[in-house]
This record gives sequence, C-alpha cells and structure tokens, in this order.
Amino acid sequence: MSAILPTRRTIVVHTNFAAHMARVAAARRGEIGLQIMSMGQVAGRLAGGFLGPIDIDSLREAVRNALPTISLGELEQIKSLPGMVRAVVSALDKIWRADIDLSTSEHPRLQAMAALESQVLQRLPPSMKTPRVLVDLALSRLTHAPAVLGPVEIHSHSEMPVCWRRLLLALAHCVPVVWVAGPRSVPGWVIGEKIEIRQNPPSGIAPDVYSCATPQHEVLEAFRWMRSLLADGKARPEDIAIAAASPADYDDYVSALSHETNIPIHFVQGIQAVATPAGQTAAALADVLVNGISQARVQRLLRRLDGTECLAGLPRGWTRVLPADAPLSTLERWKQAFSSVEPAAWPGGVDRSETVLDVLQILEKGPAAAQEAGEKLLPKLPLKLWQLALEDGPATALPVTLTRLRIADDLEPASHPIWTPAISLAASPRPFVRLLALNAGRWPRRISEDRLIPDHIIPIEDLDPLPVSDADRSDFATIVASATQASISFSRRDVEGRLLGRSPLVGEFKEAYLSYGRVPEHAASEPDRLTARPTEFRATPSARSGLAAWQDWYRRQINSHDGLVRPNHLRLHKIFQQPMSATSLRLLLRDPIRFVWRYALGWRQPEETDEPFSVDPLSFGLLVHETLQLAVGTLESNGGFGRAKLDDVTKAIEEAVRATAAQWETEQPVPPPIIWRNAMDATRKVATAALTYRLDSLPDQKSWTEIPFGMADGRSRSQLPWDPSRSVEIPGTGIMIQGQIDRLDLSSDKRQARVIDYKTGRLARDMADVVLKGGTELQRCLYAFAVRTLLGPKVKVEAALLYPKAADGEQALYPLRDINGTLDTLATAIACARAGLEKGLALPGIDAADSFNDYSFALPANPSYLARKRPIADKRLGEAIKIWEAP
Repeated sequence: MSAILPTRRTIVVHTNFAAHMARVAAARRGEIGLQIMSMGQVAGRLAGGFLGPIDIDSLREAVRNALPTISLGELEQIKSLPGMVRAVVSALDKIWRADIDLSTSEHPRLQAMAALESQVLQRLPPSMKTPRVLVDLALSRLTHAPAVLGPVEIHSHSEMPVCWRRLLLALAHCVPVVWVAGPRSVPGWVIGEKIEIRQNPPSGIAPDVYSCATPQHEVLEAFRWMRSLLADGKARPEDIAIAAASPADYDDYVSALSHETNIPIHFVQGIQAVATPAGQTAAALADVLVNGISQARVQRLLRRLDGTECLAGLPRGWTRVLPADAPLSTLERWKQAFSSVEPAAWPGGVDRSETVLDVLQILEKGPAAAQEAGEKLLPKLPLKLWQLALEDGPATALPVTLTRLRIADDLEPASHPIWTPAISLAASPRPFVRLLALNAGRWPRRISEDRLIPDHIIPIEDLDPLPVSDADRSDFATIVASATQASISFSRRDVEGRLLGRSPLVGEFKEAYLSYGRVPEHAASEPDRLTARPTEFRATPSARSGLAAWQDWYRRQINSHDGLVRPNHLRLHKIFQQPMSATSLRLLLRDPIRFVWRYALGWRQPEETDEPFSVDPLSFGLLVHETLQLAVGTLESNGGFGRAKLDDVTKAIEEAVRATAAQWETEQPVPPPIIWRNAMDATRKVATAALTYRLDSLPDQKSWTEIPFGMADGRSRSQLPWDPSRSVEIPGTGIMIQGQIDRLDLSSDKRQARVIDYKTGRLARDMADVVLKGGTELQRCLYAFAVRTLLGPKVKVEAALLYPKAADGEQALYPLRDINGTLDTLATAIACARAGLEKGLALPGIDAADSFNDYSFALPANPSYLARKRPIADKRLGEAIKIWEAP
C-alpha cells in the first residue's frame, strides 16, 4: 500500500518575527508539508542550484572590503566615516528592491554606486544573487513551481517590493496564489490579476487613547495595563503586545520595568548588545583602545577577561600590587610600577607581570590594533560582536558602532508578551495591543531621503514605493483593526520637558488624561503599589525616615536630622583618642558636622584616577613640599643647607623637581605634558624662592623639611631632632596632635628653633594681622608648640608663614608674635569644640556653606536650609563659635 504524501504549500511572510510565529502556529496544528519563506527565499528555491538572496551580514562584509578599493567621486570624502558601510548596505538594498538598473544611469553618483555595486557583487559568494537575477532564473523554471512550491499564500503584506512583483504575477498562472490581506488594504497592482484576495472586516473597536506625562510614564502605564490583563485572566502572555513605530528610545524604560515588575518581555528587535556580559567585554576593550591604557580601564577589561586563555596563570587579586591612585597611562609607567614590586608581593609569590605586559603591548597600539586585539583577547561571543562593530565603521568609532548592535534575547515570543516595532506586530498581530509614542513626528515618522541617494537623484516614490510614513499609517490601521482590545498613548512632554504634539493618527478619538501621580487600578510593581497607597507606604521604615527628615529640615529647631547625635558617642570617643592634624582640628572648630562625616563615619571624596587637565592648588602645594623635602635633604647631606651656595641650592632643586615629577608620573594622575611641564616650571620657581629667601642663620644651623611628629606608626628617619612617635598633647584639651613641619631650622645647642610653614597660595592683603584667622590658620601655632614640647621648655621658638609666590617688594614672611597667647586661645577653642561635640552637637558650622565643601551633597539641597538653621545652631554651639571671630 503506497503512502499518502502530504500536500506541499508555501506561505510567504516578510519579517523574521512573522515567520517564527507562523512556524509555531503550524507546529501547534501538527501541519506537514508547509514551507514558510520570504519572497526572496521563494525566488531562490525556484531558481534552484542552492541559490538564494543576498545575506545582510555577507553584504555588509563585502561592502566593507570593497569601499577602500574604489573611488566614489563626490562620496569619496565620507566613505571612511562611521556609518558609511551601513548607509551603502541600505542604499543597495533599496535599489535592488526597487528593481533599478544602475548601469544605465548617467548621474555621477549613481555611476559611482554602480561601480561599487559591481565590486561588492564580485566579493559575494556565487550562490547569492541580486533580486533581479533570482527572479530571471526563477521565471525560467516556472514549470517546477507546482512541485517546489505548491499553492502559495501571501500573508500580512501591505505592499511588496517591485523586484518580486513580476515573479508573483507569473506564479499566479502556474499555481494557486492567495493574497491573505486580513483587515488591511490590498495594493492596486494585485487587483484584477489571477490572484485570489482574502480580506476580513476590521474588528471595529475604538481604541482607548491615553495622554501620559512623559515617555517613561507611557511605559509605566503600559505595564499597568499588561498587569491588569494578566491578573484578571483576560489575556495570556502570548496574546499581549506593546509596540512603537521606532522603539529604540523606549528600550531602556521597558527593560528596567520588565525586571522591576518581574514580567519577562520578549524584545522582537533584539536587545542592545552592550547590555549583555559579552557586550560589556567588547565595550571594555573598545574603551581601552580608544581612550588609553589607564589603570582603571585596563583593570575593568582584565576583570572581564578573567579566565580566558590570554590571562592564563594570572591570579585573582593581582591588582593589589599596583599603586592604587596611579593612572598608569603609558606602557612605561606600567613597567615602572611592576619593576618596584617584589615577587613575594604577588599572590602565590610568583611574578606574573609579563602576562599583563603582553596584553598591554597589544592595547597600547590603540585603534590600529583593533582587529589583532579582538582576535587575541576576546572570547568567542564578544569577538563576534567586535567583528560586527568593525564592519560597521572604523576602529576609532567602536564606542558608537558597538552601541548599535543588537542580539536576540533568550525568551520565546510564542509564550511571552512582546515589545516590538509596529512593522513586526502588523505582520503577526495579537489580540491585546498597546501602542506607544503616538506623538507628532514619531508615529507616523517623517519621510526622509536616503543618505546616499537623495530625492533629486532618484525620487523617493521610485526608490521606496512604500515610504516609512505610509508604512506607519498602514501598520497602525492593521494593528488596531486586528485587535480585540487596543490602547494607544502619547506623551505630553519629552524627557527634557519640551511640549510634544500628538500624532494625527489619534484623530478625533477622545483621550483620557493620566496624571503621573495617579492611583492606578492595577499597580505594575511593588514600588508602584506602594506609591499608589500613601498610607501603606508611609508605614515603611524608609518612608518614615524620609518624611521625618524632610519635616525636621523645615522646623526652626535643631534635631537629629541637623546633626544632633547621642552624647558621648563611642565613635566620637574613639576619634578623640587618636592624634589629630591641623586639617582635622580646623574642621572640628569650623564645621563639626563635616568633622563627624569625615573622621567618625569615614566618608571620603572619590580619588581622581584619570589624568586631570590641570594641577589643582592642593596638588601644587604637595608638589612644592615634596620638592623642598628632597632638595633640603640633599643639601644637608652635602655640607648643610644653612651653608649652601646659590648654585648648590639651584642644582639641588633641579634634581628634586625631576625626582618628584618621576614619582608622581608613576603614582599620581598627572595632566597632559604641556600643562605638566608648566607645573614643574612653577614648582621650580616657588621652591627656589622658598629656599633662597633671606633668613638670618642660626648658630651652626641644621635644617629639616617635612619633619614628622606625633606619628606613632610613622616611619622613623635618621638624624631627626626628636623621636617622631612621641606624643604631643594640647594642654587642657586631652587632644594629641600630629603632622609634618614644612621646615625646621635648629641651632647646634638646641636653644633656638625656627618653624617655617610654606604657603603656595595667594597672599591675602591683611596677612600681617592674621593670627588664627577664625580657626583656619593653625599650623604656625601648633607646630611651634610641638617643637617646644619635643625639644624642651628652654628652646626659643620662632614660627612664621612664608609665601614664596609673593610679588617682588611685598612682605613674604609673617611671624607669629605671641605664641603662648595664641596657643591659650586655640586650646580654649578646641576644648569648647570637643565638649560641644561630646554633648552630641555635630552641627553645621561657618564652613558648611563654603563653595569648596566636598560634603555639601550630604546637606539638604534647599538653599534656605543653612540660612534657617545656622543661627539656631550657633546658639547651641555657644562658646565654641568665638574662634570664628579670632583675627
């Protein structure tokens, strides 16, 4: 008994999503003998010989290889720009679909495109043919159509490219051809031909129209709508679709809400590659190649490459051998950093720097080595993305081309809601749809000329018979007519607050105004539910804390949200048991709340790791002080600084500047070379002025710079006048101090001492009258007291500020006249400040409003806050604020 062969038939679709859904439907029906293809695949199947249409990926590669080999005339200047490959692929695809023969054109640009087309076709596999060639071959084999194709059905097409029309009309004379239009209109060229037309009446429903505040609000309302359908059992996940004409601008919102609501949603157009681990690996490599091999970028890349072949044997935790704050922006600096590390410091005790340096050798080449870097460093999937990005533009544009790449997500569209372009939804409609972005210019989108072939060369209606504007209108009508329930929405304003108009497709539909803060019928997520139920949200700990803080900030009294803490707090007690510097004491005196944030809570400003564009005043001061320390140390070891000649001083400073610059270049972020050289020149001038300033020499003077005191765990230097670990306590305060004295001159009998504090900033006009300057100028007094404490009460101490940058003729040295009286005033102020803080008064002080306050982000953003609270805080601080008025 002979088997009954299944009847072969063919369905023609025009999107990948429609093909997938058609296959799912056929599988669910258990259908056998059904072919689901695009019109290009139909032509290739009928042409035979394993022929087929041109694959986009192959076309992109062929265009990329052909562009450098041919002159494009007036397009020559832009052919190397990012996006040129994409533009050429788009233009050729339009030309082929419109069935335009470029070889007969006399226009120079079209002649250039014809030459490029010829070169591209030569680089394509022989099995890939243009639509015209495929159609000609298929027409010559029409007699095989009944066996190869069987009856043909055209599904979900609003229009068909010109190149396939003559094949379809010819097929209608050989096999039954049915144009399944559904509720959409039928193109005029189909009517009257030997093609059966099947149309369904539209559903006749009127869509619900919603006016939303912003695009983000639109997406939130769409998820609320979807949640209500699922919760009420009105729809299954696979029956729901959310769409926009151009969904890219909404992708981030949809992705974020999908995770927040725990509703997986399939992205028909694919997700951004850089949002995936593989994409992040490729992006990390692009960042290094384009922007340089700084330590932060390289560490990010190597973390992404952990476990790959190129890093075989590199132990985890190896980065701890590197100086934390050094940018290491060149290969030489990386080598210097590794050369100073002993093998025992590496995890496992084995030096693995060669593994890192081998990678850096490739990375230092920059974008020119993009292909090599990808092949040698990237795993399989990131390498694929890398190659696609390189095909789309030059290596220098990788940060741009990588963001354009999309990859499929792992969700099955036949069992999940979908987020989709309108064209895909129109090709495979769903009963429950929500259409977003019905704003003017977004749906329908404006007709735009081709980037390479504008309207004056080939009219738009000839190059694209169904322009994007007409396609959007058709897709909108099809989606709404096919739906059981349709909702549409538009935004009143964009993300930047500009007013938006609504789409003409909304027409005269009555709209419902939705407020962003409304109470929804169905909340999209837990945060949305709590926001919609203020009484319930108000009971949560975070809400109670936030509301209490907001209310307390507006009360005209001091409370816990203004800096009141528990009296005799253990953390504060611990801080006061540690030595303090002049900087920490200044904060204690002038801004207690910042003192607590920094020293009790340990808040720190993030360090700058990339190379800055300038040397800030603080960094310049450190440069000068380090240079002075090296120079004075050199002079002291060669006969003494006090007896050194000008030439010796100049030579020592020059050597110190070079040594300091080399150390900073290895360990610190430095600005570009020209700015760095200027900073070194300025350092040299200031250091020279500081060391050559005329000061009376003490008897058999000996000098030190950056001399430490009060540092129990500090490194001891040889030939210091005291033990640097010895404690120094301010009388009557219970506070010990520590620091580094910029310069100390001491007589041989230790009876005379001079303390110099260098100031690299600008010279104030009233500097001669300054003593403590409201608690900001503490070094002279504290350092003089430390010297007297460590050397004994018999030593006569002078303390002065020296401004090396003072203009010629201006006073540069400012001695402290009454050291004992100043110390008494300072000790009283410190004792008051400590007592106030131990009582729990960690309140904003006079420096809270300082524009250079790094902690201002922790204060309320309301500009009236300090004006309202400071007077009350000053009263609570009492005697502690008197220091602010000290001269």
